[in-house]
Amino acid sequence: MKTITVVSQKGGAGKTTIAVNLAGMAVCRGLQCAVIDLDPQSSAKAWHDIRGQESPVVISSQSSRLQEILEKADQNGADLVILDTAPHSETAALASARLCDLILIPCRPSVLDLKAIVTSIDLAALSRKEAVVVLNGVPSRGVLAAEASAVIAGYGVELAPAMLGYRAAFVHSLTIGLSVAEYEQVSKAAEEITELFKWICLKLGIKSNAQEEQI
Repeated sequence: MKTITVVSQKGGAGKTTIAVNLAGMAVCRGLQCAVIDLDPQSSAKAWHDIRGQESPVVISSQSSRLQEILEKADQNGADLVILDTAPHSETAALASARLCDLILIPCRPSVLDLKAIVTSIDLAALSRKEAVVVLNGVPSRGVLAAEASAVIAGYGVELAPAMLGYRAAFVHSLTIGLSVAEYEQVSKAAEEITELFKWICLKLGIKSNAQEEQI
């Protein structure tokens, strides 16, 4: 079992969007996946309630029970667990980071967001786990992505090669309990999340079930 923690100390960075879309992609690839919603706002759990489907499993919890939940997930045959952490909660985020295999730090290509990820990068260093920044909400035109990439390189942290654009499909799919690949299979949004998921799988050595693969 592999575990990914999605961390951002700034609200609105796209943590839940990334967490549930990666989970949805995992299900499409025939993997047993669970999302642990550690945010008091419970956005991932709300998405799951609207969804009305068992997979991916989404559980609301507190960081104090995380070790126990991860052990149960492993015993129940989970291939991938994604931890959706709360903003402005360094203690919970650090606890989650220490129990994962990879930390994803979502970041929008704006000055304020780029400054805000320094805290998450420092948190990853404290946890001694590998961290990767995922650019999210990237405009289809302009130089913001290139400028943000240069700033992130200066922080000495890896940038995921797959970036997520500023696309309405990410918003619309969440409101009806779908992943973007389920909502609009042939789209730029689905293509971007697929690329990110494949890259993460290669990085962590996750193998999908080709017979059940849909996307």
